[in-house]
Amino acid sequence: MHFGVSGMNSRPVEALGPNETRVLYQAMWFFVHLGVCLVVWGMALLAITLFHPAYVPPLVTLLVSLLVPLLAGFVAAKIHPSESATLLWMMGLIWWMVWGLHVLDMPTGPLACYHCGPTDKLWLTFLSLNADSGLLDGQGRFIATWPAVAMIGYSIGAKLGLRNADIPFENN
Repeated sequence: MHFGVSGMNSRPVEALGPNETRVLYQAMWFFVHLGVCLVVWGMALLAITLFHPAYVPPLVTLLVSLLVPLLAGFVAAKIHPSESATLLWMMGLIWWMVWGLHVLDMPTGPLACYHCGPTDKLWLTFLSLNADSGLLDGQGRFIATWPAVAMIGYSIGAKLGLRNADIPFENN
């Protein structure tokens, strides 16, 4: 009787066939694009911070979080066409849902969305532009919404940049 993964194929990477190599290639470029997206988004927020504004409306930051990565995704897709860049929206959605689940599990109390239902918790923590729930120390938009919007914007920009593009390795 054998236990474990004795039947798993453990060939070196050089011996992989074209299908396995394609998956590794796509995964690598997915994480490269994810890193580029988050770095560009972080630099955009750093630029906003360096101007020392007294108050930046959340809508302005939301638009910057969408448009700057959108432009970066467009440029990245023009420089190196890859279908993997268009899949970042799923990571943004997963990121937002993980934080949403965390917020739903948080207890309420004074100064922390007292007597809020689930919809109020999510709306006030992540989506409201003029009120806050007090959960996540008032940083719900920074932690979850703006990075998710950045990933969605990057995906849209990459999709726009890939129109009429020839993707050499991924079309085989």
